[in-house]
Amino acid sequence: MITDDDATASRKLDHVRIVLNEDVAAKGIITGFATYRLPHEALPELDLDEIDTTCSFLDKRMQAPLLISSMTGGAHDVGRINLALAEAAEVLGLAMGVGSQRSAIRDPRLAATYQVRKVAPSIPLLANLGAVQLNYGFGVDECRRAVEMIEADALILHLNPLQEAVQPEGNTRFRGLLPRIEQICVQLGVPVIVKEVGNGISAATARRLVDAGVWGIDVAGAGGTSWSEVERFRHTTEGGARVAGAFAGWGIPTTEAIRQVRAALPHLPLIGSGGIRSGVDIAKAIALGADLAATAKPALGPAVDERGTMAVIEGLQAYISELRIAMFFRGWGELAAPRNVTLEGG
Repeated sequence: MITDDDATASRKLDHVRIVLNEDVAAKGIITGFATYRLPHEALPELDLDEIDTTCSFLDKRMQAPLLISSMTGGAHDVGRINLALAEAAEVLGLAMGVGSQRSAIRDPRLAATYQVRKVAPSIPLLANLGAVQLNYGFGVDECRRAVEMIEADALILHLNPLQEAVQPEGNTRFRGLLPRIEQICVQLGVPVIVKEVGNGISAATARRLVDAGVWGIDVAGAGGTSWSEVERFRHTTEGGARVAGAFAGWGIPTTEAIRQVRAALPHLPLIGSGGIRSGVDIAKAIALGADLAATAKPALGPAVDERGTMAVIEGLQAYISELRIAMFFRGWGELAAPRNVTLEGG
């Protein structure tokens, strides 16, 4: 007999396989990064080796403003992916989030697939649960267990109504969720960050979440990986695949979400993610108002490479080098320097 836990593990393996092997990019919508350019400064009055990419996040020092975003865990075959990602984050001085820990809350034998603190003792590390699980029996105790399980510095509650709506086994009871999120913020004891999974968070929604006690927001905008596309590949019926495919272009583009939320909440810890594919994208996200950028899929392929950690390090080191050079061309000696972008052609 196939149990719920078996089905969950199978789904997680499906997700990794599909993201790696299928075209799951958003269709008909772009992040918006290509529509902006960083004004070039031909006389930066800086030496390249002076550029300082360090920043602080969750009271920890980072070497660059980059978060390896939540991807996986909860199936025995993917534990090595999280270890490779965490080892790379430790070497490079980056932050990391793990995938949804719901399966390990239900089956503690799976906790090891998320536990990376042993290889990443100093990084900001983020636990993760689906916010909708608060309407399916999870509460403060489960959130605390997720944090304690991986010795996390904060908890991500992810919002994924579109993914759940088109997922064959989706959880779609989102009514009354905000008061439950507020209860977690009040009682948990560590910061709570709310993120989308690739369809964006608006300024109005971010304000409601902050009013409820949320510490930070990851906009996770549209234009990168589409989770409705991922779920389309999991459907076994033409009708189900068609419905999922109808939403490949749905959401708030990443750049628009960053600008909206920063304008509404000037002092909010803000993460810009959704289609970050280079260090230049990181620089643009920061110029638009993000404090950190986050990326997922570009680190997943290297993590499953036979070289594992080293492949992840090489890929993300290129992002950091591109960020430093973009800062040099802008005349930013540090991330706190005045930042601006212009519309392409403007």
